Amino acid sequence: MRTTTGWQLDGGTLRRAPLERRDLRADDVAVRVDYCGVCHSDLHAIHSHPAEGAGPLVPGHEFTGVVSEVGPEVTRFVPGDAVAVGNIVDSCGACDMCLRGQENFCATFPTLTYGGTDRVDGTVTLGGYSREHVVREGFVYPLPDGLDPAAAAPLLCAGVTVWEPLRALGVGPGSRVAVAGLGGLGHLAVRLAVALGAETTVVSRTPDKAADAGRLGAHSTVLSTDETQMATARGRFDVVIDTVAVPHDLAPYLGLLRLDGTLSLLGHLGAVDLQVMDLLVGRKRLMSAGSGGRPATAELLEFCATHGVVADVEVLPSAAVDEALRRLERGDVRYRLVLDLADLDRRP
Repeated sequence: MRTTTGWQLDGGTLRRAPLERRDLRADDVAVRVDYCGVCHSDLHAIHSHPAEGAGPLVPGHEFTGVVSEVGPEVTRFVPGDAVAVGNIVDSCGACDMCLRGQENFCATFPTLTYGGTDRVDGTVTLGGYSREHVVREGFVYPLPDGLDPAAAAPLLCAGVTVWEPLRALGVGPGSRVAVAGLGGLGHLAVRLAVALGAETTVVSRTPDKAADAGRLGAHSTVLSTDETQMATARGRFDVVIDTVAVPHDLAPYLGLLRLDGTLSLLGHLGAVDLQVMDLLVGRKRLMSAGSGGRPATAELLEFCATHGVVADVEVLPSAAVDEALRRLERGDVRYRLVLDLADLDRRP
């Protein structure tokens, strides 16, 4: 086994600890983790992790770094390559979804970067809040030149989560897109929709987001608490990307859609109340999406490099991980916190 250092849950707190990584298999890549994004999924995993019986928890599933070693069958990477890894590190590779490049929907469930079960030895996967990660070659992505590694890290989760529906719905020049909620997901949805050529509007509950929306490239802002503005925008959009993370009424957002428009629900993944008439009038559709397969993730990184799209990030030393999680929980983030793992090289 290989030994590294990371931040592991211990009694409800993340503590610096030695971690064991597997020895490299033939198709494995060892990655020195430099930057790892802090995701709401990490917060949820920490809060829901049982005290006993579930194995160790090391969060982190959107990270960038540098290849430090490769297995003998690896052909796409050599030590020194800049790379990125997302929230999936394996899949069955044989089901219909995997064969279509949608490993995120693997019929036997994808192996998650942390809290998953390794398909070879059955161990619990440990995430990117760590100085080293060992990953199958097929789930490692080249980090294109020109992408800042810290600002690119959130593309591997938040970015691909909004990229999938934008691409699946054919968003491009001539499309009208509304993005509801301007947070970690929403700000990337705005940047990507604009870069795809869509007329892009931010729908927000508060007027203080208008300046930020414009800075991100949005063409206009609609205040969702203003009945006149919502009425004026009714029936205007082809796509609404809904990134609001708490339970909310979908009817106002469905009302923004034109004929055959689609509401993509990405923020709140719980139960929803819906009047079918809100779908029926205008033949509207409700969809969701989760993460992305390997082709979409690689495509996203290349697109972002070409168009200069990255996340707005604040970089903190990894020793500040608890502060980062507290800030995330209270919403004190614009728009993504990223941990710099270099401090794990120093003695505690």
